Amino acid sequence: MPEQQKIDRPKVEDWAEKLGVTKAYEDLQGETKEIPDATRREILKALGIEQEPDPTADKRWPQPALDVPDGVKCYLPEWLQRDGAWGISVQIYEILSERNWGIGDFEDIKTLSRIAASVGANFIGLSPLHALFLSDPQRDSPYSPSSRLFFNPLHIAVDQLPGFREDLVDRAELARLRSSETVDYPAVARLKLLALRKLWDDWKMEEWQEFSRNDFEQFKSEKGDALLGHCLFESLSSAMVKRGHGSGWRDWPEEYRDRHAPAVERHAAEHGDDIEFYAWLQWLASRQMQEAADFAKRAGLELGLYLDFAVGEVPDGSSTWSTPGLVLPSMKVGAPPDAFSSKGQDWGLVPLHPQHLLDPNTSHYGRLIDSSARFAGALRLDHAMTLWQLFLIPQDQEASAGGYLRYPFTQMITSLAKVSQERQTVVIGEDLGNVPDGFRPALQKAGVLGYRVLYFEDLAEEQPAADAPLALSLGCLSTHDLPPLKGWWRGADIELAEEVGLFDAEAAVRLREERAERKLTLLQALAKAELMPSSKANLDRWPEMTDELLVAAHRFLLQTRSMLVAVRLADMVGESRSTNVPGTVDEYPNWRLKLKVSLEALGEMSLFRRVAEAQNREITRAGEKG
Repeated sequence: MPEQQKIDRPKVEDWAEKLGVTKAYEDLQGETKEIPDATRREILKALGIEQEPDPTADKRWPQPALDVPDGVKCYLPEWLQRDGAWGISVQIYEILSERNWGIGDFEDIKTLSRIAASVGANFIGLSPLHALFLSDPQRDSPYSPSSRLFFNPLHIAVDQLPGFREDLVDRAELARLRSSETVDYPAVARLKLLALRKLWDDWKMEEWQEFSRNDFEQFKSEKGDALLGHCLFESLSSAMVKRGHGSGWRDWPEEYRDRHAPAVERHAAEHGDDIEFYAWLQWLASRQMQEAADFAKRAGLELGLYLDFAVGEVPDGSSTWSTPGLVLPSMKVGAPPDAFSSKGQDWGLVPLHPQHLLDPNTSHYGRLIDSSARFAGALRLDHAMTLWQLFLIPQDQEASAGGYLRYPFTQMITSLAKVSQERQTVVIGEDLGNVPDGFRPALQKAGVLGYRVLYFEDLAEEQPAADAPLALSLGCLSTHDLPPLKGWWRGADIELAEEVGLFDAEAAVRLREERAERKLTLLQALAKAELMPSSKANLDRWPEMTDELLVAAHRFLLQTRSMLVAVRLADMVGESRSTNVPGTVDEYPNWRLKLKVSLEALGEMSLFRRVAEAQNREITRAGEKG
């Protein structure tokens, strides 16, 4: 930017204050960190403030305190406030079954819903189902979506479509994918897309009675330009990969990087059938998702499906390509340095532009939330602090150079509550990490449940009485970024992180000492809660996490009196391996490990049933005392 266009320092302060570009922040250790002037200038530049703005231009948005207007409240049914509920959470891809095609799918959700209801659960929690990259299936993190408006078609249960025939699939390859210990994303994509292409050709000739063209046309009309942009991107992405380019638009030739460029329009004119095919996939995915949601309720899950909403989208996906004005493309989302990550974190996501979040009736945030909430009895917001602030990092900078940008909290919480009430969806805000003062009370006022992870809780505190009111929170033992209880107990995550060089031997010793203290505190808490004899509350008695101890820990989880409790299916089947190890790329099979126990075997598995019975027993016990 030419020197004469830069804002001088007083104007930086003026405009930064108006637009919520903070001057400093307090880190997790309580230390105040100044944000570099260069970073603040870059954030202002991303917001469109490079020089003295036209005084008539409306580039400002309100920056009130964490204010929740009267009457703004997310949906919270009376029965849940009174009785509470527990459910089973799972990463959809990790589901092992005898009928799926090597990856968990929408039909598996129905099967798991039936099993969960039979053991007394109230909901099924699922990893994000957002659209990824069909042309590059190895980009497999569900938390790095191409678009949050649409679904990942790899979860379509192809064998459940009306026109499916056995000769559409290579049976030997199908058997290999089912028996594989990990999800082979490229092979799964090849197998499914080949069959779906054939079914698409068949359907065009003779539509299936319950899947009519009128319904398809109505779906396209409802989704409008957003669907067209996504499907055009998918078609181009596939073509670019075949030519040797990347799946994301930033790796494409210049003439294809603008959705409205002549080269893109030519592609659209020449590949209309291909674009329609991708729209058809979204239609099928949406239909099967709705069927799974309806089935969950019919099966007896009062809350139905509990879905996960990712914090952002990748910078080179369909969303940023088709609607670039909705984001700040020169910024990345992450987290500041802390004791666990001395360099900070770069999540590889782009932030939304605050200007498009101001009107609750037209807010892009509202549209994004609704795309998931319409199928969900409950919705978890990953990194809920995005409602108030995001840690932004300028492109080509390290995370340590980042700073916070404030978002229009009042308008965003109003949009969220509006969708929540319309869809009757309970909202959970994942409020871990650097949480601003006043943020949790504001969420509570808006009826948003907090997120309590037992691994991080102060277990030495006095636990609430069994007849105490339920807390406005969801409790769980761990998250997708942490190992299941058996792996956590033996320090598998510390061992792996040391092996791949995430920290040195000295740090590993310190972390093992801290883990031993946490384990002892848990044992003491279990003894205090009369879930084990005091004589057993020492580490020497528990060198390994036994089934007995695991069941006791899950009973204790209910005694924390959270309104919702999510139990990982991985814990219920005795898994020890992590879903994802933050900081690793190829060193660990992130997002690919399947569970070792199939859906068909769940009902007869002793540990699975014991954990479920423990949840039911604690809820009944609390109800009797209440």
